[in-house]
Amino acid sequence: MKYRAPTTGPMTTTRTPTPEKPPEPGDRQDRGQGWGHYVLFALALVGLPLFVLPLVGLVTRAPLAKLGALFTTPALLDALRLSLVVSLAAVAVSTVVGLPCAWVLARYRFPGRGLIRALLTLPMVLPPVVAGVALLATFGRRGLLGPWIEWLGVDLAFSTTGAVLAASFVAAPFLILSCEAALNNVDPRLEAAAATLGATRLRILWTVTLPTIRPSLLAGLSLCWARALGEFGATITFAGNFQGRTQTMPLAVYETLQSDHDGALLLSLILLAVSLTILIALRGELRR
Repeated sequence: MKYRAPTTGPMTTTRTPTPEKPPEPGDRQDRGQGWGHYVLFALALVGLPLFVLPLVGLVTRAPLAKLGALFTTPALLDALRLSLVVSLAAVAVSTVVGLPCAWVLARYRFPGRGLIRALLTLPMVLPPVVAGVALLATFGRRGLLGPWIEWLGVDLAFSTTGAVLAASFVAAPFLILSCEAALNNVDPRLEAAAATLGATRLRILWTVTLPTIRPSLLAGLSLCWARALGEFGATITFAGNFQGRTQTMPLAVYETLQSDHDGALLLSLILLAVSLTILIALRGELRR
């Protein structure tokens, strides 16, 4: 005996509607939207040479035959070494002071929070020379804190430490903004779940929060490093331009340009290669 399912009425068949195929990127839905795509594409074609051609011009106009001899110049080696030391030290300083600032701004609500955020990010929009003057007015020998700093036997202005301070001042806001935005988007249920399992706040920070914001943290670090590596105005104003002590690659390019155009092109090309190499490495790390 075969089982027969009970029926309450005449058997009917229903046709399941076939879902519409989602539009592919670039498909034209209507004439207006299609023209919009064409306009955006045309603007992209116009904008691309604006950013690419200066780099092409630098690479093609630099006298590569003189590059080998340039690497035997003590001034270049000093500037290259100092650029890496200052920029990496600035990233370290920005991380130590910037991450706590981002944490406080993201996790706490208090009067004046908006004002503090504005002050922390103000160096991003300040002219670099103004940033250097502000540092000089605060940490210079005749500055606001100058007598106390001199009493401690520390000389910040016109020193390598001053160059690190100048680079940190203008670069840290990039890290702060990136990490604050990422911390605001962390799902609080993840941290709450870790807390219910007995994890301490420090363990939650290292095992839950920081891994969650890792892409934004690396992006902020790369922007911070790039800004510190290319810093010019605040450094030359606050720390000066002394070979082996404060003359980083951007300052060396500026000084060389006054008397040796080819040398300035080669220095710029070296700085471009260093920047591109580290940014590509960071981009590969972000994709992992």
